[in-house]
Amino acid sequence: MFIGILLIITWLVLLLRYPSKALPVSMAALLGLAIVAASVAWLDHREAQQLARLELRLVFAPNECPADRPLSLTLRNSNDVPLTELSWHIAAYAPGDTVNLAENLYTAPRYRGPGELQAGAAWKDCLPMPPLRAGYRPQTLEFKAERLQGSFSN
Repeated sequence: MFIGILLIITWLVLLLRYPSKALPVSMAALLGLAIVAASVAWLDHREAQQLARLELRLVFAPNECPADRPLSLTLRNSNDVPLTELSWHIAAYAPGDTVNLAENLYTAPRYRGPGELQAGAAWKDCLPMPPLRAGYRPQTLEFKAERLQGSFSN
């Protein structure tokens, strides 16, 4: 913090004392910073759009999946490019409610995707149940994937 304030004061002194030399350098640095910020914002926006085009469906399916992994996952990549990495958290909601009933503990399972998933391809798997708050049965809840983080090969 102190170093940042010192740098700003130094820059202001140089700008006031030597405006003909400091102003063009300052403008070039400001332009470079603006270009970097714009490119980072554009990349974040593009990644958010690609993640939004993923179709991820979670269903409690003890008849289709093993007892230790009762959540059935279907993931479809509707993008034009392959998905290379994906991770998420599972939330559980009572129908019509907005309170997440899955406990986000440090010991909760980590959910990761299949590795590379080609454009237009689908992946199915069975996942372990996240720890639920006491008193709730999984068959009465709706499960959703939240906080998706991923990358795509472009």
